Amino acid sequence: MAATGEYLDPNKGLFAGSQALTFDDVLVVPGYSEVLPDNVDTTAVLGGIELRVPLISAAMDTVTEAPLAIAMAREGGIGILHRNLTPAEQAEQVDLVKRAQAGMISNPISLPPTATLDDAETLMATHKISGVPICEPDGRLVGILTNRDIRFCTPDEYGQPVTDFMTSDGLVTAPVGTTLEGAKAVLHKYRIEKLPLVDGDGLLAGLITVKDIDKRIEKPNASLDASGRLRVGAAIGVTDTAERADLLAQAGVDMLVIDTAHGHTAGVIEAVRTIKKGWPEITVVGGNVVTAEGVDALVEAGADVVKVGVGAGSICTTRIVAGAGMPQMTAIYECAMAARAHGVPIIADGGVVTSGDIVKCFAAGANAVMVGNLLAGTDEAPGDLELVDGAMWKTYRGMGSAGAMRGRAADRYGSGQTPGKHVPEGVEARVRYAGSISDLIGQMAGGLRSGMGYAGAADIEELRTRSRLVRITQSGLRESHPHDVAVMRDE
Repeated sequence: MAATGEYLDPNKGLFAGSQALTFDDVLVVPGYSEVLPDNVDTTAVLGGIELRVPLISAAMDTVTEAPLAIAMAREGGIGILHRNLTPAEQAEQVDLVKRAQAGMISNPISLPPTATLDDAETLMATHKISGVPICEPDGRLVGILTNRDIRFCTPDEYGQPVTDFMTSDGLVTAPVGTTLEGAKAVLHKYRIEKLPLVDGDGLLAGLITVKDIDKRIEKPNASLDASGRLRVGAAIGVTDTAERADLLAQAGVDMLVIDTAHGHTAGVIEAVRTIKKGWPEITVVGGNVVTAEGVDALVEAGADVVKVGVGAGSICTTRIVAGAGMPQMTAIYECAMAARAHGVPIIADGGVVTSGDIVKCFAAGANAVMVGNLLAGTDEAPGDLELVDGAMWKTYRGMGSAGAMRGRAADRYGSGQTPGKHVPEGVEARVRYAGSISDLIGQMAGGLRSGMGYAGAADIEELRTRSRLVRITQSGLRESHPHDVAVMRDE
């Protein structure tokens, strides 16, 4: 048994030493507990954004686009949209997330009376909505068109104007300021699914739907902004910072993440300053860094949150190609100590492959954890699904891989912009198909709660500040896994 002095206690400064450590080098030491896993609080706050489940999806083009970002926010985390897109395309992705769920849609999509049924069908298919308000050019509501109005339309009717099919007589509306509870009563009374909100002049000012109310009941822990819309973040670089930030801000983005492999640089520091000066209401995450000096520089520039990790990702080859990096547990510890002095949270980014690794991230001082590998195999991830040797897999690649660097995020590694001259710092690979993200997040959050129970931590802050870690040997690591048995089924 290790003596007390050998415990790796972040609060006593014993974690750092002559050797840098990573996840498999340590375990959380079980402690006296008065809490059960079902009773712990996993809430974290990042720059004013509250996450009931402190997990963040990585800004990778085989991980996070609108479908996965929507799913992450509904489960209580947040997704960071990748930037291998034009600024306009990325802003459209933000808009899709923001329109996926709302307490009240404050700027509902509408069509003029001159639009055709074909126009309406295209619009509803694009935005995955079941109806659209019809408004005069001045914004006055004259009707609403829903799937029920066009369910039995024939192909030759799609060229006709929407006014031939929309509901206008007896149109049910509510005044601006109607609460969700009030709207729920109106929707129930008239057996309708969409309730337009109009001002005193009859101008369309908002829209409340049954679907959005149902979603809030179904997912009470969802990450929502002040307007009841899903939270979403987006990656941003150092070459088109202002242009991209402006479009993303207009679309309603909640968090901007400086997406670079090495964040302790003049370019990243200037990008943080640019965003905080132009869009101070948006939470800015600076990174990636692995040292206290890197944290100090980003916080001084205005970063609300700092992201930690260089070379830890399963598809990252930075440490092999460049010979640079820091084992992730030591990096988290050193950065957390520096960030704590500033009152700034950190995100642990990279290397997580189990829910136990997530627990260790918090025990070392992280406030939230970013994951890519664990999410890349889900239904909601954009990677291609493949059947290989009787098993289902999805593609997963590092943003420093040759394929990803042919896109718009090539400046992430700063290793040359000439086509064909990039120096890859990542690989293209596959991960096992993982099914629904809802089930996966449930498993990861369950593992986190279990770890908090063992550590005796009632909330994330107690896990960060009161838990202890112990260093283990290779024999200890072997003992940690199933051993000396023939495993018949590996869940």
